[in-house]
Amino acid sequence: MYLDQSWRQVLEEELKKEYIQKINQTLDKEKKEGFLVFPEENLVFNAFLKTPFDSVKVVIVGQDPYHGPGQAHGLSFSVPKGVKLPPSLKNIFKELKSDLNLSTPLHGCLESWAQQGVLLLNATLTVRAKEPGSHSNIGWELFTDAVVEALCRRKDPLVFLLWGKTALKKCHTVLDNIEHSHVVLIASHPSPYSASGFLGCRHFSKVNECLANWKKTPIRWELEL
Repeated sequence: MYLDQSWRQVLEEELKKEYIQKINQTLDKEKKEGFLVFPEENLVFNAFLKTPFDSVKVVIVGQDPYHGPGQAHGLSFSVPKGVKLPPSLKNIFKELKSDLNLSTPLHGCLESWAQQGVLLLNATLTVRAKEPGSHSNIGWELFTDAVVEALCRRKDPLVFLLWGKTALKKCHTVLDNIEHSHVVLIASHPSPYSASGFLGCRHFSKVNECLANWKKTPIRWELEL
């Protein structure tokens, strides 16, 4: 597993559990059977490489990776440069424009956010091509639950952006049962089907207000054009 060393230390015991091996076996089996799995193997843990554990300031939880060719690269909501913007990402950029008056970028690569401490975490880390939700029950949820719990137990405060039911389910049980000083901001998923409850949430400016209050460097949300 391609994990930053800081995450390996935090998740050391989790990585030894039997379900991790079962995930690997399932993925190997599907690939041998001819299924196309996204993202590429070296990008499955991209979020954990771009954002080391101690660098996390903000957590944005997605569902599963994009299931179209060339879209998924291990960062929730993000696509590589040169790839057409998915509808959810278009709505995220609309909210950035409304909230912070930022120009709409010409690409959807959110790596610069990740490098500033925004953990772009999907609840499920892989998916079959053209089959959304196809890997939602192979064990990834156990792993990402452990990730969320490790973050929740940090004394250093974080901002959790929970967009949609999947993100809410992923985080709220843990957050409700751990004494913490984190800030949790909730909105609908930015998908066109639910964007009316997302647009206008002003989460990006609220994040930076929290970080400023904690004497942390705000996130530069603007992407290169």
